[in-house]
Parts: sequence; structure tokens; C-alpha cells
Amino acid sequence: MNQGTLFRRLTLPGILVSLALLLSLLERMLPLDLLFPVPGLRLGLPNIVTLFALWALPLGTALAVVVVRCLLGAFFGGSLSALIFSLAGGLLALAVMAALLPFEGEKLSIAGVSVAGAAAHNLGQLFAARFVMGTWSVFAYLPFLLAGSLVTGLATGLAFSAMRPALSRVPALQPLLREKRNSTK
Repeated sequence: MNQGTLFRRLTLPGILVSLALLLSLLERMLPLDLLFPVPGLRLGLPNIVTLFALWALPLGTALAVVVVRCLLGAFFGGSLSALIFSLAGGLLALAVMAALLPFEGEKLSIAGVSVAGAAAHNLGQLFAARFVMGTWSVFAYLPFLLAGSLVTGLATGLAFSAMRPALSRVPALQPLLREKRNSTK
């Protein structure tokens, strides 16, 4: 296995999982509920990593990054229910963003893809809550979460959008980005 293949298959996904875990820990420290009194609302900083993975890596690798992040996040600081909520939200957000990313630039911006991912994440978590709690009443919370998704998804989407030009110029990423472009044609 040459160095480029090793970087693409092992090192970069490991770095992305570590970065997503660090961002998740950081956002737990931010008192977002002081600005938005919606319990459980988070900024969604790990979504920046998911956007990058979808933009630069094959879908299977992006999926692995999300799943490993959810597993390790629950292992280090959560519980089984935290894992269920994290996986439900993370996987639905990944699926929605993967479906919308090909339309980025034509019909919507990367911030729009991010907002849709944030809304899908919250929806996935509500379905998990419905499963865990056994009641549909958790969906009364949906309008508040969707309003939060608009703000948080826009913030993380704009953050990734601001970083993307610099990331496009990183020499180690050039082969990945070429490979990604060639695979979508």
C-alpha cells in the first residue's frame, strides 16, 4: 500500500473522526441554550467534518467517519441512548446531505445542504426519541428544532464554505479531490 492510499484509507478518516470528536466536545462546553432556550440544541460543529468528508471522500468513507464518531462519542461520554440518538441523527443527516450535495452550486449552496442536514439530524433524533420513549408527542418539539436547524446549519455550512477554498489547495488532498470529481462524472 503506497503512502497516498494509506493516507486516503486510514490516516485522513482517523484524523476526521478525531476532529469531529474534538468539535463535539467543544460544542458541549458552549452555552448555546443561553441564546436559544431549546434543550439539547447544539451548534452541530461535527457537521463541518461530515460536509468535508462528503465533499472530499467516497460515500463509504464518509459513512465510516460518521459511524465511528458516533460510536466513540457514546463510548467516551455517553450511553446507549446517546448512541441511538447520535446514530439516528448522524446517519439521516449524512443521507440527506449526500443526496443534496450533487445539486450544490446549481440549485442550492453548501449552506443549504448543511441546513438540510441539520434538520435531518434533528428529525432523526426525534424518531429515536419516539422509539426510546414510545410516544409521538416528542414531535411537538419539531418546530423549535427546525428553527434551530436553520441557524446552526447555516453557521456550520458557512464555516465549511469559508474553509473550502483553502482546503482545495492542500497538496495532500489534491488526489482525493480529483478522484472524487472523476467518480461523480
